[in-house]
Order: sequence, then structure tokens, then C-alpha cells
Amino acid sequence: MKRLNILILIILCLFTGCSSMKITPKENSYRLSKINKFYKEWKGVRYRYGGYSKRGVDCSGMVKILNKKEFNIILPRTTKEMVKVGKKVKNKKDWGAGDLIFFKTGWGVRHVGVYMGNNKFMHASRSKGVMISTFKGYWIGKFWQTRRVI
Repeated sequence: MKRLNILILIILCLFTGCSSMKITPKENSYRLSKINKFYKEWKGVRYRYGGYSKRGVDCSGMVKILNKKEFNIILPRTTKEMVKVGKKVKNKKDWGAGDLIFFKTGWGVRHVGVYMGNNKFMHASRSKGVMISTFKGYWIGKFWQTRRVI
């Protein structure tokens, strides 16, 4: 009987994909509440390359501060290093709140934000500082990859 249960489990894993990247609605809601809390505190903080405070912050600095403050996760300081951590989330339908969304915005230029669900992500923009943008148009064309670190 025990062997039959193990065999059934293996077959289910093969057909359903045990490595699903989906997060539960409850976990997604929890993450989103933490991200929204952070956004209320940081909304509009101006962009400053290399910045790491409310006097000015760049995209990777904002992502690093958010993850440390709200999730107690230590990330590397630069986008170049951040893209090496966590697990790649290949299917957009599996993206969840808190996933890091990476873009290639120019030759050798990388950008990172935090996915919030409903096609929205928070990032530090050069023109408007910390803000929420919609993943469409310009951003779809610059999309590189999404990674889960939480």
C-alpha cells in the first residue's frame, strides 16, 4: 500500500509539475500589504544613482531596502548581482507580489522593480522617483526576466 501511494505521488508530480512557482492567495496578499506599506513611506522619493536613502535612491537600492525592511531578506546592492539570486519565474501567470522584475533599458543598462500583481510594479524611476508603473508598452519591450527571492 505504501509503495502504491508513493507511485501515485510520483505520477501526480509528473503530470502536475511539482515545481510550480505559484504562491497562495493568502501569501500574495500578505506580501502585497508589506509592499504597499513600504510604498506609502517611499512614494516620490527622488531618484539618485547609487542612492540608498530617502534623500535619493536608485532602483536596486529601493529593492534592497524594501526586501530588508519588510521581508528581512538581504539582497546584493546592484541589479547586476540581484539578477543572480532567487529562482527565475518563467510564466507571467506565476508572477506574484514581491517578485523582482528586471529590464534591459539600454546598452548595458539594467533596471529592477518589484511586482505587485495586476500588471503593476514599483520601482525608482529617473523622472518621478519611487512610483508604481503598469507592465505594458515601453516596459514589455524592455522586459528581461522575473525572479522570486521571497
